[in-house]
Amino acid sequence: MRPVFTFLVGSLLFFGPKAHSQTGDEGVEQVAQFFDHVLTEGQCYPWLHHLCKEIGHRVAGSSAGAAAVEYSQQILDSIGCDKVWTQEVEVRHWSRGSIEKCKLIQSKTLGDLELSVVALGYSAPTPKLGLSAEVIEVKSVEDLRKLPSSQVKGKFVFFNGPMDPTKINTFHAYGAAGSQRTSGPKVAAQKGAVGALVRSLTLKNDDVPHSGVTIFQQEQPIPAAALGIQSADKLSALLAQEPKAKVYLQLNCQDLGKRKTYNVIGEIKGSDYPDEIIVVGGHLDSWDLGEGAHDDGAGCVHAMQVLHSFKALGIRPKHTIRCVLFANEESGLAGGRKYAAEAERKGEKHIAAIESDGGGHAPRGFAMDALPHILQPAYAKAQNWRALVSPYGFYELTTGGSGADISPLKKLGVVLFGFRPDSQRYFDYHHSSNDVFENVHRRELELGAAGIAAWVYLIDQYGLQ
Repeated sequence: MRPVFTFLVGSLLFFGPKAHSQTGDEGVEQVAQFFDHVLTEGQCYPWLHHLCKEIGHRVAGSSAGAAAVEYSQQILDSIGCDKVWTQEVEVRHWSRGSIEKCKLIQSKTLGDLELSVVALGYSAPTPKLGLSAEVIEVKSVEDLRKLPSSQVKGKFVFFNGPMDPTKINTFHAYGAAGSQRTSGPKVAAQKGAVGALVRSLTLKNDDVPHSGVTIFQQEQPIPAAALGIQSADKLSALLAQEPKAKVYLQLNCQDLGKRKTYNVIGEIKGSDYPDEIIVVGGHLDSWDLGEGAHDDGAGCVHAMQVLHSFKALGIRPKHTIRCVLFANEESGLAGGRKYAAEAERKGEKHIAAIESDGGGHAPRGFAMDALPHILQPAYAKAQNWRALVSPYGFYELTTGGSGADISPLKKLGVVLFGFRPDSQRYFDYHHSSNDVFENVHRRELELGAAGIAAWVYLIDQYGLQ
């Protein structure tokens, strides 16, 4: 506890005078009011309960996804938004099916051994009776690219590069290892592999596999699946002893073609600058394992809670505040792209956008991004507010990141913020059956929502120029 206390005191001393000179006592009191309200009267936690327990996981284009669209519209209406509407988005709808089996077969030392597996998004199915082949192990996509196709053709490629445990920010570890899942199967297909197996992107040593999208372009998709960490370790250990070991895989996933879904949008009109917009949002879709609680139900209820708090506290913002619940972040960003395209087509002026897509864990701060000539002065301005939010756990203000759904707004000159909660447990749950409501801590969720609302208030009142 001691280092945290020292840092907090230091940040208050360093940033306090500037923050006070710009916002006065009103800023300090108003930030506190948002936290007091959310921690005692906030609705984000019961909203998340309904989203997870009554609707469940929400693949874009699915019936559950449609139910989530309807539910979130009802919540935004009940808050008292000045306007609530949807934007139609076309998505590819993929279903994992009911069969996901993987096992080592005819091993000299282990015999037949079941492995924990889930299909990756947009994987092809195996033949009806499954697929058996030898396995070649690599540690990265780059390692695979170096191999001649003759060593890969007709085999399963097994990507077994772990997330780096020395990276304290686990999102950095995820980013470094993630290409094995997103593009590894594509490269395997190019080299003639019959399928791909990928070590799950998690630092937790369990055997719960983690799904996620894999991207095929011109290539014919091949069966691609994620292994639980313990299963991946068993397979790797066996290959060290038996280089010609074989694996059997059976998947019956399907690409069901194009479907319609929707971005859900609600706004409170600004009193002074109604044509200048501050967006706060998360993505409504999730993978079809667990309940999409941290990814990204938490971000959606964070965003709705911002509008709820402004209305409940009787604060009429100067600028229009718009909650956007994006469609299809997990498998294509169609919702984020559609929103930005419509904003550009209509000539809307967005001054800032905040996305929560890092889970509902305890807050740590924000990351910022914008075009270079915009970022520097905006970052200097935002630095002045750190002392107002740091007592509530928002210590960090970094540059170089925001959120996937809001990223298409960058070219329009918008200042982007990504909410950054503590990342240590996030990948225990991400894209897996562990991502359920019970793994979200109410107080941590509410602290995040309150801090985002306070940050929106500061942008609205004092601007970023």
